[in-house]
Amino acid sequence: MKDIAPAILPPNGIGDAKPTNQAVLDWVQDVARLTQPENIFWCDGSEGEKDFLLEQASRDDVLIKLNDENVPRSYLHRSNPNDVARVEQFTFICTPTKEQAGPTNNWSEPGETYAKLHGLLKGAMRGRTMFVIPYIMGPRDSPLTKVGFEITDSIYVVLSMRIMTRMGAVAVERLGNDPAAEWNRGVHSLLDVDPTRRFICHFPQDNAIISVGSGYGGNVLLSKKCLALRIGSYLAQKQGWMAEHMLILGVESPEGRKHYVVAAFPSACGKTNFAMLIPPQHFKDWEITTVGDDIAWMQIRNGRLYAVNPENGYFGVVPGTSYKSNPNAMKSIAHDTLYTNVALTDDGDVWWEGKNGTPPAHAIDWRGNDWT
Repeated sequence: MKDIAPAILPPNGIGDAKPTNQAVLDWVQDVARLTQPENIFWCDGSEGEKDFLLEQASRDDVLIKLNDENVPRSYLHRSNPNDVARVEQFTFICTPTKEQAGPTNNWSEPGETYAKLHGLLKGAMRGRTMFVIPYIMGPRDSPLTKVGFEITDSIYVVLSMRIMTRMGAVAVERLGNDPAAEWNRGVHSLLDVDPTRRFICHFPQDNAIISVGSGYGGNVLLSKKCLALRIGSYLAQKQGWMAEHMLILGVESPEGRKHYVVAAFPSACGKTNFAMLIPPQHFKDWEITTVGDDIAWMQIRNGRLYAVNPENGYFGVVPGTSYKSNPNAMKSIAHDTLYTNVALTDDGDVWWEGKNGTPPAHAIDWRGNDWT
């Protein structure tokens, strides 16, 4: 499976959705001059664009089409074996002073970090397509919603951002033409997926993120941990709201009284399972509504606490997920899903540790090797 695909030539009308905000256009041209892509693809979030990108990613061996009888409209991606998780040791908050980065973050001086990253990005997209992804974090009409643009040379990132964010024309419309409007600038390049050249850097004062050397979702979907939590925490402190690593769910009693709950657990401690809870038998007349499983943006207004899930999809670690542990998650990923680094069965289905049923007699593992 390839991490890096060659430049693509879309049909007329696909990839031409330039925004009209001059600040965005100037920024994209600056990044293009630095990275020197073969061409620029302006994403619009349309169904036609999705169909084209999925077909192209399959042709370039970035994705494997799964059997529609088993998992309709779903695909498998295999990342580089050296690139399967977030790299906290190479994740930096680049504030003017170390104290501003906070006691639990890695700090790097902004000027030196920009210089290092620009050196790595120089010519990094030669022979590749530069994708420009406009997106919003939060519901279309929420006062908490933020606009972001991510530049990437990964078609997998584009297709993943279609799932995880409200992407395309909705973001361009939300931003408008004001050159002084607030929006996040994100740049990502796979480079050569070398772990010694892998850095995820955040510049809160500039509302900017640069990620290089990785293709793993947590490092390259810059809307998620990077904007929604790291940059989000800075914006929230400055603007009077909160960006927290929390689930949001609704609980409705048999009498019709509904309350909303936010809950904070660290990673891998059950936020998704809790957020997607099905009431046990002795609470069978209660109803649970999943609002979000990972991130909550909150604000106190008029004496009440309001919360939104800034994301639009779900990105989770699948081992151990089954109809017993999380039936709602299993129903969600039964179709229209991008799977990464799971086993491929001989009948075009997927398998992972802890899935329901009998393990297949034979499969291809996430490294592309035979598994029995």
